[in-house]
Amino acid sequence: MAGAAHCSLQAKRLLLDPKFEGYKLSLEPLACYQLGLDAAVAEVQLRDDQYTLDHMRAFGMYNYLHLDSWYHDNVYYVDQFGRVMNLSVTLDTALQKPREVFRLPTDLTACDNRLCASMHFSSSTWVILSDGTGRLYLIKSGKRGSNASEKWEIVFNEELGSPFIIAHSVSFVKSDAHSLAVLLLRVEKDELDTKGSGFHVTLEWVTIAEGIEGHHRYEIVKRRVLQGKSVPHYAAIEPSGDGLMIVSHKPFTFMQSETDKLEENDDAKISNEKKDPLYYWQQTEDDVTITVHLPQDITKDDIKIHFSPDNICVTLKEQPPLMEGKLYSSVDHESCTWIIREDKSLEISLIKKNEGSRWPELIIGDTRGEFIMDPSQCSEIAESLMHLTSEAMNPNPEKENPPCNAQELEECDAFLEDGASLCRFDGNTLKVTHIINLGSNQYLFSVVVNPKEMPCFCLRHDVDALLWQPHSDQTENMWEHIATFNALGYVQASKQDKKFMACAPDYSYAALCECLRRVFIYRQPTPLATVLYNRKEGRQVGQVAKQLVATLEANDPILGFQATSERLFVLTTKTLFLIKVNSGN
Repeated sequence: MAGAAHCSLQAKRLLLDPKFEGYKLSLEPLACYQLGLDAAVAEVQLRDDQYTLDHMRAFGMYNYLHLDSWYHDNVYYVDQFGRVMNLSVTLDTALQKPREVFRLPTDLTACDNRLCASMHFSSSTWVILSDGTGRLYLIKSGKRGSNASEKWEIVFNEELGSPFIIAHSVSFVKSDAHSLAVLLLRVEKDELDTKGSGFHVTLEWVTIAEGIEGHHRYEIVKRRVLQGKSVPHYAAIEPSGDGLMIVSHKPFTFMQSETDKLEENDDAKISNEKKDPLYYWQQTEDDVTITVHLPQDITKDDIKIHFSPDNICVTLKEQPPLMEGKLYSSVDHESCTWIIREDKSLEISLIKKNEGSRWPELIIGDTRGEFIMDPSQCSEIAESLMHLTSEAMNPNPEKENPPCNAQELEECDAFLEDGASLCRFDGNTLKVTHIINLGSNQYLFSVVVNPKEMPCFCLRHDVDALLWQPHSDQTENMWEHIATFNALGYVQASKQDKKFMACAPDYSYAALCECLRRVFIYRQPTPLATVLYNRKEGRQVGQVAKQLVATLEANDPILGFQATSERLFVLTTKTLFLIKVNSGN
């Protein structure tokens, strides 16, 4: 990650509401419809050898209900007979039974180590499907949705090794050929891991492309594997197929082929040869001294140095500048000097304008130099930091204002993981180009707002939940803050039995469900039709955010959960529930 740009997420202040007063429990009835399923959902229970937290996250908490974001209110699931079943809603009062759109050719019960069947809608006419046994299907679906009558056609299928689930896929055109890129997730036994869980997680990035010369035959053109030690919270391929973004607790790296390793070793040798610093610099409270080793053929007349209050430029002969840029702090440029020493080195003296200040760097952003600290400065710094350290664990417990009191934190504020990071990988170099340390910005869920863009991800920021839209083609605005769910970060932390979270693609509400029965809905604040006063403060309340609770008439655990702008879909083993949240326009 040496060459990666360290970035940060910039929240839009206009989308934050510091005066948010909380959710008011609303008793308004929610229309809830239920459909009995002809056959049970093809749920796969965890086996005895799938005992880690990663197995639970990837497979035990799998969402068996799939939302087709390309079409309005369209959901799919796979039943125990291997049938892909579709429910497309136009009118809640005239619901049709889920209909079969495709049947997997394999007998799902014949494979002992299978995972759950998974699918992803790559475009409005292409679907990627896995039967959970290690076989991948590329399906030309034609137009889907309520009036769809086209038959799903397999155009490619291949055994790709051990069982996997599909994490994401995209469809794109490159070099005039149609291609699809797919991310496959596996949790595999790791014989070398003796101290950890004994497993590692792999993400295989498979590219399938249409054959040349007009043949409509598809084949795998590229397979690359990333490996990590935790199941990613979020993994998505960019719409162009050129990159990949991953949010994970532990980092992922590409597994290299032998040729890649040889090339990298050659690059390492070259970089080691160039390791010597271009210049050395020292400083006192009053001045800065720079030393540059000169080539043998350089004379005094070949050196040109330009000083200005905030910049320096050093040129040898007629070559491009050796050193150029903005200084960390201002200098008295008229007092700056330079000389050539006997050992053929150039010595430049800069006089600081602000005496006593320490410079952490010489030229802003220039890493080609090396700072040399003299021993007296080292001891000074060590002495100034001495009060921050102690041999005792808590030397002064009675101190009036301790820096942090863990007892003031509430239980729901304690994050299970606080070291997550967001990384963007380049598909050509296989290197990390951007990295964001998420720290305490806990990952909550992902949602597709626009199917032509990457999925959005929702993070906790303080008490709120902020929704971020990745833009892979905008280097200056790669992650855009597009919506805020007030206090949702805090509210969800108190729901210890939560299983799934989601939000409407139009941001009108967020929702979470527990493992059994209960669904919580949090609407965005809306203006009040009647006058309401805050009695404590004696002022009028302009808008209110409502919390609604739905209790499903089911004893089976919830297996799937999806949200659209109008309704929530909740799947149990034998029933599909629809909760009408917003009325259509």
